Amino acid sequence: MTTLCKNDTLLFLGDSITDCGRDRLDATDLGKGFPAFVAAHLAAEYPDANLSFVNRGISGNKIRDILNRIEEDCIDLKPDLLIFLIGINDTWRNIGTSSFGTPEATATFASDYRQFLQQVTESGIKKILLLEPFVLPYPADRKQWRKDLDPKIHSIRELAAEFGCDYLPLDGLFAERTVKKHSSYYTGEDGVHPTIAGHGVIAQEILRQVSLLSQSRIFYGSVQSLFY
Repeated sequence: MTTLCKNDTLLFLGDSITDCGRDRLDATDLGKGFPAFVAAHLAAEYPDANLSFVNRGISGNKIRDILNRIEEDCIDLKPDLLIFLIGINDTWRNIGTSSFGTPEATATFASDYRQFLQQVTESGIKKILLLEPFVLPYPADRKQWRKDLDPKIHSIRELAAEFGCDYLPLDGLFAERTVKKHSSYYTGEDGVHPTIAGHGVIAQEILRQVSLLSQSRIFYGSVQSLFY
C-alpha cells in the first residue's frame, strides 16, 4: 500500500500508454488514459487533500529514453509518488534484430532500469510504484514477443524487490482477465495500447494500491465508488 499525504504530487512517467494523447505544450494536461482516471478519482474523493498530478509519458520511449530525460521530467519535479511504466518498446523495437530475446538484451535493459531507480532514489524520491509492462495475445504474433518481454518483466520484478518499490503485475492481471474476455477488449488490435476498458483496469489497480494519510488517520481510496 502506498500512502499519500496532503499536498502530495503524483508523477506518471512512461511511454505511449502513459502519454495517451496528452498535450505536451500544456504541462497540466494528463492525457486521456489511466493518469487522468486516477487523478479524477483522487481529486473527487479527497477535495481537501490538494493533490497535484503530472503526466510525463512520451510515446515510443524506451528505458534509455527515460534516462536521457530523467532530470527534467522526473527528478526536477520532486514528486512525492512516482508511478512508472516502461518496457514494451524495448521489446517492440527489438523485433527482427539479432538481440531479440537474448540474455544480453535483458541485461542491458536491467542495467538501465537499475540506473534509473538508483538516480531517482538518490534524489530523494522514496515512494515508487512500478507498473509491469504487458502484451496481450492478440494479434497472434504477439505471443512470440514473450521470448523477449518475459525476461525483462522478471528483471523488473527483481529490481522492485531490491529497491523496495511497490509493484503492480499488470501482465499477469491482464492475462487473468482475458480468460473470460477477449484480449482485444482491453488492448484493441495491437495487444499493447489499452482501450478505455484497459486504462480503467490500470487505474483501478493503482487506486487499490493508494491510501491517503490525513490528520493522523488513513482513508483508503474507495475504488468501488468509481468502478462498481
